[in-house]
Order: sequence, then structure tokens, then C-alpha cells
Amino acid sequence: MAMKETTTRSLRHMAWANQRVYSAVQALPDEALTAYIANPEWTAGIILNHIVGGATWYVYCLGVSMWTDIPEIKSMNDLPALASMLAQFDAQILSQAELADETLTIKEGERTFTALRSTILAEASYHATEHRAQLLDALESKGHFPIKLDDIDLWSFERHERSLSLN
Repeated sequence: MAMKETTTRSLRHMAWANQRVYSAVQALPDEALTAYIANPEWTAGIILNHIVGGATWYVYCLGVSMWTDIPEIKSMNDLPALASMLAQFDAQILSQAELADETLTIKEGERTFTALRSTILAEASYHATEHRAQLLDALESKGHFPIKLDDIDLWSFERHERSLSLN
């Protein structure tokens, strides 16, 4: 498998897993948004918001669009709009996988730095993965079990893709 195919597959998995998690979490009671593991500043609601905030950051770093402010989650009713935003950002990130790997210049306030496109794409996938795990751990620690990590792993994604190709 060529490098671009691997990157594309990883980003497709990220987008699929993100939507599966956001959909599953929506079924929980609003109190689940206050769940955390050890640091009460990193609640499930903050993590859900942070995943989307990270996605808009990567879209910005890739030069696709300007930064988008992410609304605060106050109840599960806010989650569908956030999931929709995340789906759009994930699609924009995925669209970059077919482009040449080049050094991009990113301006953050007064600071300017550079990064390879491949680094930004890889970080987008890793960032979402680590925070989905953090989110599910926080929810499970408070007795909420919306989805298992094994249900959104790469093996599950492959089975999902194969099932689509059979239809």
C-alpha cells in the first residue's frame, strides 16, 4: 500500500470513528458531559469540544480555511451540531491526503512555524484517537458505556468498509 493510501485510510478511519463516538455519546444523559478521569478540568464535554477544536486547528494549519470558533457543549442537544462540524472538518482534512507532502507555514498569533503536510495529517488522526480513548475512559469511570474502543478500532472499520462493498 502506498503512503498516500495509508494516510487516506487512517483519515477515513478517524472520520468514521469520530462519528460513531459522537453518535453513541448523544444517547447518554446530560450528566455524562461532566464525567472525568482524574482532572476535573477535562470533562467529557470539554473533550468532545476539544476534538472538534483540534480538527479546525488542523484545517487551518493545512491552509484549507480560517479558524472556526467551536460552540461550548451545554447539553447532549448540542452534540449533533458539533458532530456535523467535525464531519466537515474531517472531510477537509481527508481532502489533503492526496496532495504532495510539502512544508507548510503556519501563523499562530505572533509566532510562525513550519510543518510537513504529512505531520499535520498524522497528528490529526493521532489527536482524535487519543482523545476518543480519553473520552470513553472518562465516561466509563462514571458508569457510562456508550461504545467500546474495540467497536471503533481499525479492524472494525475494515469490516464496516467490506460490508459496504458487498451491498
